[in-house]
Amino acid sequence: MAGAIFAKQPRNINSMRLIEASSKGDTDAVKVLLAGDIYIHAQDREGRCALVAAAYKNHLDITDLLIAAGADVNMKDNSLQSAYLISTSEGYAELLAKTLKAGADVHSTDSYNGTGLIRAADRGHVEIIKMLLETDIRINHINNIGWTALLEAIILGDGGARHTEVVRLLVNAGADAALPDKDGVPPLAHAQSRRFADIIDILEKAGK
Repeated sequence: MAGAIFAKQPRNINSMRLIEASSKGDTDAVKVLLAGDIYIHAQDREGRCALVAAAYKNHLDITDLLIAAGADVNMKDNSLQSAYLISTSEGYAELLAKTLKAGADVHSTDSYNGTGLIRAADRGHVEIIKMLLETDIRINHINNIGWTALLEAIILGDGGARHTEVVRLLVNAGADAALPDKDGVPPLAHAQSRRFADIIDILEKAGK
């Protein structure tokens, strides 16, 4: 379930310790706390549960412990970040694999209504893009800025090897190379204005 909502529980000492230990990467402390009577989805003032706190720091061992204990990979903090979404923007491929296996909702979105695919395209995370394209994620989803993953890779990318490969992967996977932004400017025009020769070549061939 996207952005899972849980009933607020008292921020008791142990639940806050679990979040802190998860953020710090203190595996031993997490194991001890999980062995007790604890609410694993307790949130701190930033809305972080233990799993989100661990995800921000890419603490994979702790992620395993928390997921095994029932932590929800779709639970979001106050900034609408979940363990799954964090993995897509930060390029944490192992974390992404773990969240997908644990039931990550690939259609969940961030505060910009952006999917994990859009977030990864923006940052040129090739491996993340490959993994997400193996799911049923919506490749032509448009965020509230009016951009798709393809547009983000071009507009926010640097035209280098990583962003070029992202564009290639997206186009080959069926991204609509003619779908414009909210102002009616198509991907090719954005690439041309930035003089991204390799991306221009990919888009021109896709249009034939």
